[in-house]
Amino acid sequence: MKKAFLVTLVVMLAGAAIAAYFFNARTTSFEGKKKFVYIPTGTNSKEAVLDVLKKDSVLRQPWLFNLFADRLDYWKQIKPGKYEVPAGMNTFQLVRKLRSGQQTPVNLVINKIRTGKQLAQMVGNKFECDSAAFLETMYSREFLSAHGLDSATAISLVIPDTYTYYWNSDPATIFSKLVKRHKDFWNEERKAKAAAKGLTPTQVYTVASIVEEETNNRAEKGNVASVYLNRIKIGMPLQADPTVKFALQDFTLKRIYQKHLTVSSPYNTYRVKGLPPGPICTPSSITIDEVLNAPETKYIYFVASSQFNGTHVFAADYPTHLKYAKEYQKALDSLFLKRQQKADTSLGK
Repeated sequence: MKKAFLVTLVVMLAGAAIAAYFFNARTTSFEGKKKFVYIPTGTNSKEAVLDVLKKDSVLRQPWLFNLFADRLDYWKQIKPGKYEVPAGMNTFQLVRKLRSGQQTPVNLVINKIRTGKQLAQMVGNKFECDSAAFLETMYSREFLSAHGLDSATAISLVIPDTYTYYWNSDPATIFSKLVKRHKDFWNEERKAKAAAKGLTPTQVYTVASIVEEETNNRAEKGNVASVYLNRIKIGMPLQADPTVKFALQDFTLKRIYQKHLTVSSPYNTYRVKGLPPGPICTPSSITIDEVLNAPETKYIYFVASSQFNGTHVFAADYPTHLKYAKEYQKALDSLFLKRQQKADTSLGK
């Protein structure tokens, strides 16, 4: 009797030990601290999920995952998404994570971009939806009409920021946060400031996009904005070099020459008066506010400083501007000459 009890106890303990081993068995066998598992939308079969999990050695023992998945009734409630799998996670934990839909958030960090296509490429690289689907939503008649935009101004909905989503978010979900951020940003105070300058929020955004491309120096963004606002008031072409780059779709250009100014485009502000049809990039919220708070000046011109310190000098009349421009050109020629002399010396000439 006592012997039978001991045998039973040993069997039970051994069974418990085996159960504990498999319950806590390490799922992963990959190198590194973690991997991400992507369960596509529409996945509804055991085989499809197991195929995903077998990739990159996420599963060491598929049969054990299948066992726990059966017990937890996972196969009837498969949830698509991106899931982080830490190295060493046990099989039971993995099943529970997938079953509960504990997705890993995905951050879409938007800084300065220039086109809707560029934004779509970012989305396509980050999320399940592809860039074509995103562009189709962005430029659809229904979407543009709902927000009072057109294909040229659609990008003005985007306020650079960090937006958090899930990997399987569709274009409509992605845009919902962009639209909300836009509405929150354009509060009554900012709208009033835009109106006081005789501009709509979209027009302010367009001016800010030009300022964003002209200078990184926050201290002078207001003055740069004032130049363009003054040119608009007097009916003078903006003559903004960044808009010519946009017209040419060549953002590698360092300097704009006469040959570039002949391009036929509504974005060529040397040939077409007023603002271009839409923004040429997504300006930061700081730059937009600098335009809204731009000081009242008489500046009509500006040119890069001859000190080459990333700033500009401003002028209210052409003779003064011409003087500054000649100083800059002289300094630039001198700089090129010094560089050439240095290069010749290094070559032993």
